[in-house]
Amino acid sequence: MKNLSLRAKAGILSVLLFALILAVWQFATLQKSSVTTAQYTPEQIEYMKLMGKDPGKQSEKSGFPTPVQMGSAAFKHLSDPFFDNGPNDKGIGLQLAYSLGRVGIGYLLAALVAIPFGFLIGMSPLIYKALDPFIQVLKPISPLAWMPIALYTIKDSTISGIFVIFICSVWPMLINTAFGVASVRRDWLNVARTLEVPPLRRAFEVILPAAAPTILTGMRISMGIAWLVIVAAEMLVGGTGIGYFVWNEWNNLSLPNVIFAILVIGLTGMALDAIFGRLQKAVTYVE
Repeated sequence: MKNLSLRAKAGILSVLLFALILAVWQFATLQKSSVTTAQYTPEQIEYMKLMGKDPGKQSEKSGFPTPVQMGSAAFKHLSDPFFDNGPNDKGIGLQLAYSLGRVGIGYLLAALVAIPFGFLIGMSPLIYKALDPFIQVLKPISPLAWMPIALYTIKDSTISGIFVIFICSVWPMLINTAFGVASVRRDWLNVARTLEVPPLRRAFEVILPAAAPTILTGMRISMGIAWLVIVAAEMLVGGTGIGYFVWNEWNNLSLPNVIFAILVIGLTGMALDAIFGRLQKAVTYVE
């Protein structure tokens, strides 16, 4: 009951904060709109209308969108999220699917490389010391710094984006897997050796369950970084994806669409993190 009460209080507080943000947003945008329109005299407004420019409509279009405008933009996108009218006119759901597809492929390739190598490094101090200088040099490099090299060598924007996801996802998984394997209690390993458990069975039945929470932590961090990077990568290479959608809508000067896409990016990242949080909780042993 105590946990439920705390959760209910947190939910109510979140709703109140959200309502406060909407109220401040509405007040600030309305104030800005009125100031922008009021700066013209009636003669100037009449002259601008004769020249084909309506200052009221112009300020409404160029100013920061109100929550009502945001709601209208969200309804428009969510009512038909998977339409495809050509290269520069695709639904938000379709663009999101392109981004998730790139992230999924790059992330899966990184897991297939990082987890086995992490096991190898964690179980062998010699290999760890030999590879540590390379890991320390490559780990701090920004993933986007690899984009020019990827575009030059691969010559395909989609595969280059997948490569950037791969290179940014490898290091947290590799380091956390190695740390988790190296931190397995020696008592368990000694018991397995005493019982003459084969190395492969020992890896899957002793080391993997013990290191699983740490491995999932690395995978969770990698997914967060991958989702951050794909948006920036798609802004650079263009074509499709949620990052390209943001950049294209900015070029069209459509701030409501830009803000809506930012909210979609945030909610998708929160959902991905929640999935890995559940997986991490499922493999964590609580005494």
